[in-house]
Amino acid sequence: MTPAPPILPEPTPMPEQTLRRLFLTLFLRGRGARGLNKQGTPKTIAAKLSLTLVFYALFGCMALMFLRQPVFALAVYLHAMTFVFLGMFVASSAGEILFNKEEADILMHRPVTPKAMLRAKVRVLVEVSLWLAGAFNLAGLCVGFGAAGNWRFPLIHLFSTTLEALFCTGCVVLIYQLCLRWFGRERLEGLMTTAQVFVSIAAVLSGQILPRLVFRFNHVLTVGESSWWIGLLPPAWFAGLDDAFAGSAMTYSWLLAALAVAATATVLWIAFSKLARDYETGLQALNETVSTRVKKHNHRRWLDRLVNVPPLSWWLHNPVARASFLLTAAYLIRDRDVKLRVYPGLAPILILPFVFLLQNNHHNDANDAGFGVPFSGIYLGMVPLLGLQMLQYSQQWQAADIFRAAPMAGPAQLCHGARRAVLCLLALPMLVLVGLIVWLLRGDFSQLALFLPGIIALPVFALVPSLGGKSVPLSQPTDAAKSASRGLNMILAIIIAFALAGAASFAWTQGWFRWLVLGEAIVAASLYAIMRAALAKARWPSTE
Repeated sequence: MTPAPPILPEPTPMPEQTLRRLFLTLFLRGRGARGLNKQGTPKTIAAKLSLTLVFYALFGCMALMFLRQPVFALAVYLHAMTFVFLGMFVASSAGEILFNKEEADILMHRPVTPKAMLRAKVRVLVEVSLWLAGAFNLAGLCVGFGAAGNWRFPLIHLFSTTLEALFCTGCVVLIYQLCLRWFGRERLEGLMTTAQVFVSIAAVLSGQILPRLVFRFNHVLTVGESSWWIGLLPPAWFAGLDDAFAGSAMTYSWLLAALAVAATATVLWIAFSKLARDYETGLQALNETVSTRVKKHNHRRWLDRLVNVPPLSWWLHNPVARASFLLTAAYLIRDRDVKLRVYPGLAPILILPFVFLLQNNHHNDANDAGFGVPFSGIYLGMVPLLGLQMLQYSQQWQAADIFRAAPMAGPAQLCHGARRAVLCLLALPMLVLVGLIVWLLRGDFSQLALFLPGIIALPVFALVPSLGGKSVPLSQPTDAAKSASRGLNMILAIIIAFALAGAASFAWTQGWFRWLVLGEAIVAASLYAIMRAALAKARWPSTE
């Protein structure tokens, strides 16, 4: 008898592959087991983000405007907008993905190297980024094929977009590691928030400056000698890669292409080779408890005193709303997880109005509204809408079950307190700051009246997330998939702001702005009353 062949053990998967599947599963299912339906859980990133990808593809159809333009002009637009979307997604989600205390309590006790964990997480981030970038660039690939006149543009653009995704992710990781190395664990949490805010601002500025040059200075897009400064903006590097292989192939395009490849390789090498050790230090630092000297205060905290004096004491007369206000304000001021999610996500909202204001600064006539002022007022009016959506998520979301045990029929007062905290701490300072900028740029107080459409719509926008009692603060587990859809929320907000700002600007120039404000006030008051009544009737949703 011939001996039976030996049973070979199944090959053990590499740790990075196992971790990659783990983090991808967390992205698809979320981090909360409550109400999880395994059969109905999406199995792929495309299924999870199907609606977001469809809207990105539709928004990408704006590339049809470049059908008869040079390859470099099209590539600049595609890479600039891709840089905005990827920068916003990576900056707003990298903190909670890279430094999550819940998973550190489990994985740090297993034979998993920090370098393997870092690469697995970054791989998932890059995969999601490529899905978002691919959906947005789908129309651009078709337009580029016609503009280039050959098959090379789609291939090289896919390669350059992949490099761009790696560059964005690597930059965020590199900034975190440098903060750890230079400033240490004591200042890590505050610096992480600051770093993400600056990354978001840089991504939006880089993506907004170049597209405006596309329409205003066509000679810059020929990649001539007079456009040397365009190489200071990262999206132009990857656009040069497209133009070098599928466009004009000028010398400056090749220099930009070399810069794109060199910058990406350098960032990845430093982040994943030279500074990978600092990531382990960060994971350990965030899970340590450091004893500090207890400071004795004989006076109450300023926030507690503030809610007990008019006008906040009148606005927060309900004790539940007051407690929710204080809880939300405390998390916005002190909690690392919330700050990493909220402030980088809101930073682009503050930048876009400045871009439009500076672009329309030549409108100094009181009878000529331009577009920047009404757009700024209406767009900033959406700060509470986006802020409350992000405030629903927290790594301490299980603690929100205590709300259900309290003697409350529904979550209405909790939603009111969180909404008022966002209005006071986020929306109001932004409106005051932009109003001051408008006054300094225009030198005319009458221009501030253009803020009225946005201020009138502000209470309605703030109530939208609370419909059905869904915006209970800090009650949902962190979900990286929600970060991927924040770009979609921004697109929808921009579309609404453009429509309302266009109507306000037209009404101002035609002399019936007062009637527009009066009509908007009546509609807003009616919607606000209906939404408040609906929220008061809302009951706690099922936990299953």
